[in-house]
Amino acid sequence: MEAENDDYHKKEKATAVTILVFASLAIASLFIAFSYYCYIHNKVAKRLKNRTYTEKAFEDKGNSFANLKVTAEKGLQVFTFKQLHSATGGFGKSNVIGHGAFGSVYRGVLQDGRKVAVKLMDQAGKQGEEEFKVEVELLCRLRSPYLLPLIGYCSECSHKLLVYEFMANGGLQEHLYPINGSNNFCPKLDWKTRLNIALEAAKGLEYLHEHVNPPIIHRDLKSSNILLDKNFHAKVSDFGLAKLGSDKAGGHVSTRVLGTQGYVAPEYALTGHLTTKSDVYSYGVVLLELLTGRVPVDMKRSPGEGVLVSWALPRLTDREKVVEIMDPALEGQYSLKEVIQVAAIAAMCVQPEADYRPLMADVVQSLVPLVKQQRPMAKAGSCSSFHATTQSPKA
Repeated sequence: MEAENDDYHKKEKATAVTILVFASLAIASLFIAFSYYCYIHNKVAKRLKNRTYTEKAFEDKGNSFANLKVTAEKGLQVFTFKQLHSATGGFGKSNVIGHGAFGSVYRGVLQDGRKVAVKLMDQAGKQGEEEFKVEVELLCRLRSPYLLPLIGYCSECSHKLLVYEFMANGGLQEHLYPINGSNNFCPKLDWKTRLNIALEAAKGLEYLHEHVNPPIIHRDLKSSNILLDKNFHAKVSDFGLAKLGSDKAGGHVSTRVLGTQGYVAPEYALTGHLTTKSDVYSYGVVLLELLTGRVPVDMKRSPGEGVLVSWALPRLTDREKVVEIMDPALEGQYSLKEVIQVAAIAAMCVQPEADYRPLMADVVQSLVPLVKQQRPMAKAGSCSSFHATTQSPKA
């Protein structure tokens, strides 16, 4: 009888221990689940709290041009049409320094003596107004030494104008090859200057892709949209086609295909799927321009040489052939080791498969050592069309 009681007590204790263990495990599981929930909740809350003004601006589809005046509080100046008409000498032809998809750009001098570039938007309908709105809303919130600063704007009735910091040496494009219809003379860039421009343009894209959440995709990066100041330092410009990217790793946004022939990534052209890697491809084309001094698309060239990427890509990873693609204007002022390294970066950027292209942060890290090896950039002369900018423009 006593033995039976002992067995009963042992089973009772075992059952109690089992129940206690399972209860402890259940409580621990609930605690872990609650902790994980708190972690995720705080992370999401923090992300929502810290998301950039850029995201909010693009989410608000109801913004009107009347609301743009609030940007003056963020450092932008609101100009009258009369002020900018006077600053540019009545938008005289002699002050035209460039043409964009939706308007002409004029050099000007403000009343306080500051030199500026003024983009006068054409009456291009809804797309032109959208470009104007995007540039104002975007640039008033972005702060990087590698992006062209927007000083202010004018929005009076049908007049839409953007006022930028003046870049004395114009676009990179005109320093690499002649532009149709242009009589401007621009000195060729030396190797050191080209490397520095490549790095600074890469840093501009890195800022857009890595330091803004969600990332901003430029969508129209090209050599004419990389502007050079009086010391040939580069800034990325023209954000009219910019688009917010996906905030998911490996995600994309679907959108209408826009951009410039020769710079548009193949997957974006075919599917309309836009990612930061689309910008990486465009940057790779610019890098090829810096190496070769050639236009991205020139069907007047010999068969097989009309499309820069197709012609250059097989040669970029060949130590013997890579020298053949180099711009003759460089006159061999580079080391073969540096050329091979830059060519390898360009080859990765223009890979047909987007997943094989590097991040812009990786491109920057690869270029920094090459630029550090160079001595300070030589002070080259400016484009002849920009010498007159020390005086007020005349009509």
